[in-house]
Amino acid sequence: MSKNVYNLEGKHIVVTGASRGLGSVCAKAFSEHGARLILIARSSEGLEEVRKSCANPEKHLSIHTDMTELDKLQMCIHDAKNFLGEVDAVLHVAGGGLGLRDSLITAADLYKLFTLNVAAAVEINRLIAPDMIQRGKGNLVHVASISSVEATASVGYNTVKAALAAYVRSLGNELAYSGVVVTGILPGGFYAPGNSWERLEKNKPEIVERFIQERLPRKRLAQAEEIVPLLMFLCSDAASMMGGCLVPIDAGEGRAYLVD
Repeated sequence: MSKNVYNLEGKHIVVTGASRGLGSVCAKAFSEHGARLILIARSSEGLEEVRKSCANPEKHLSIHTDMTELDKLQMCIHDAKNFLGEVDAVLHVAGGGLGLRDSLITAADLYKLFTLNVAAAVEINRLIAPDMIQRGKGNLVHVASISSVEATASVGYNTVKAALAAYVRSLGNELAYSGVVVTGILPGGFYAPGNSWERLEKNKPEIVERFIQERLPRKRLAQAEEIVPLLMFLCSDAASMMGGCLVPIDAGEGRAYLVD
């Protein structure tokens, strides 16, 4: 295997949820390893701050859009292709619980969560994957959660992340013949700029401390930078055997024996 197979140099990568959190951390790291990026998120100001903080910011483009407005994604991907040409990988980071924690969640609220966490990725993949299939290569990477396989969070969040995991597994199987590698990661809790754990640490540190002591064998919450190497691998040519795989990365937080 070529030593360059793990390299992102010259890779054209779309990153969603890039204005903060894990998406922003990945954008900076990927740019430092030579990737050209399309950064997509709702916050135009946040996106531009991230783009300017990337290595060689002129090589990247930020596209401001609300990921839940699915009809706008076609224009976003059109602009992305015009800027990059071919898209080599998509890193789907956009997602979250939207503060919807009611156990008896309404259908309307569940649909909001599904749209953000699953349907947006489905639509972007639909628009990008055909070109990848034609070229015989490409990587579609999804950030799910250990909540995909365990009831660790809210009913709504658990449900949509489980749906995302099923989608990754199913699409990975369907596209394996083509050379397009569809994968997902199942992270546990971690800090990232502006993410829910960072906000909770500021507002209710006692809850975070109790979680650390009760659930985390390392007795510390992860940093987003610890997740980046796995995502770099999954976006690279080295991930050829990973199609349909969902990779836990939780430092022992998860309690499920098997992950499909």
